[in-house]
Amino acid sequence: MGRPRGAAGTTPQHAGHAETTPQHAGHAETTPQHAGHAETTPQHAGHAETTPRSAPDRLLAVLGAFDHAHPALSLTDISRRAGLSLTTAHRLVGALTEWGALERDPSGVYHVGLRLWEIAALAPRGLALRQVALPYLEDLYEATHENVQLAVRDGNEVVYIEWISGRSAVGVRIKVGARWPLHATGVGLALLANTDAEFQAAYCAEPLAAFTPHTLTDPARLRRVLAEIRRTGCAVSTRQVTEDALSVAAPVRGVDGTVVAAASVVVPVRDAHVPALIPSVRLAARGISRALGWHPERPERPELPEQRDRS
Repeated sequence: MGRPRGAAGTTPQHAGHAETTPQHAGHAETTPQHAGHAETTPQHAGHAETTPRSAPDRLLAVLGAFDHAHPALSLTDISRRAGLSLTTAHRLVGALTEWGALERDPSGVYHVGLRLWEIAALAPRGLALRQVALPYLEDLYEATHENVQLAVRDGNEVVYIEWISGRSAVGVRIKVGARWPLHATGVGLALLANTDAEFQAAYCAEPLAAFTPHTLTDPARLRRVLAEIRRTGCAVSTRQVTEDALSVAAPVRGVDGTVVAAASVVVPVRDAHVPALIPSVRLAARGISRALGWHPERPERPELPEQRDRS
């Protein structure tokens, strides 16, 4: 059976639906501040310092400091692993962060940025997240024949990186690269529920945009919903973006157990049978997680979300 699929650089086709794209004000650029570092020479245990000579080589050395064993690094770590002085590392890390190749969390630790994911998705070969996830998303489609999505978090927004069109039409058109506020979608809620308490508190303190009368805009209710998602391991979003759509989503975990993405099924509200969808979505998310290297310490005990948090 043919399945229209979103991919980077393509526009998925949904017959008869106007595109609905939320408006977001421009994001301020974030450049890490590290005042007061003197020019120093980092030491590498067991071998001499090898500082790259050209500017491109130095940039690549910074990016090369990150790997599966070191997905999060401080500026000092980057300096040491790249063979650069703190002054040089600070300058290059600032430029890469401003461009989006790196991201800095509130604790000052750096991670690979979403901009690199977007570029990696263009590669015909590789192990980008969407490529690892695609077989499991296709299995989810075969199990449900509904709209299937994969998304990641970028700040306060969810970014869709894969999409498979199902047999059921819903009133929102999603393209790869589309962005929505975290609180307004199933994948966004699954991602938001797995952020730290400080981030959630800051998010709930900001104005929560409404797209329908059913969008979660009350901070206290949103906090209750997030707690329920953490308890059950899945999110159900009903009529939040359009009046006719319901989404069931589950988190995807990376090798260290942190949530790196969310997978979901989107169906018309009139046809939704949530208890039947939840196991399939959970299974797909768990399969992607295992393919990324995650191994649970003990079997999970699935629970169904409480009805009061679904409407």
